[in-house]
Amino acid sequence: MNDQPTVFLISKEVIDVNQVIEQITLPTTGAVVVFSGLVRAETARIGRQTDYLEYEAYEAMALGKIKQVAEELRQKWPTVAGVAIVHRVGRMYPGTPTVLIACSAPHRDTGVFEAAHYGIDRLKQIVPIWKKEVGPDGEEWIEGDYKPEIGE
Repeated sequence: MNDQPTVFLISKEVIDVNQVIEQITLPTTGAVVVFSGLVRAETARIGRQTDYLEYEAYEAMALGKIKQVAEELRQKWPTVAGVAIVHRVGRMYPGTPTVLIACSAPHRDTGVFEAAHYGIDRLKQIVPIWKKEVGPDGEEWIEGDYKPEIGE
């Protein structure tokens, strides 16, 4: 993984998609898949309005877990060259990108789509980043399903 481009970042700043893509692009890159998660104004499945989200992270541990996600996806898809995992913290309003997962590879048919999909799912499972939804009906911390094992 040492010679493969990797970007791990927890940031209060706006995510610059073009800059991230540039950082994980090699001369052999023929495909980059980007997933970007946004703040929803409405959660349709439960009919809740969202005024804004507040994200918080235990940054030192979060960066370690993000690195773990990148290592896992590279083990599953060895043709993935570049990996970027960027998550914002702070207050964000509807329409704002909050997370970006990007994977680069020599060709689109080498698992790069699946790797990016795995990256966002795994990030939500194990990375200690917390989200509070604030809306007209109050506020609520949203918990994930992951329960860490002793020693994790």
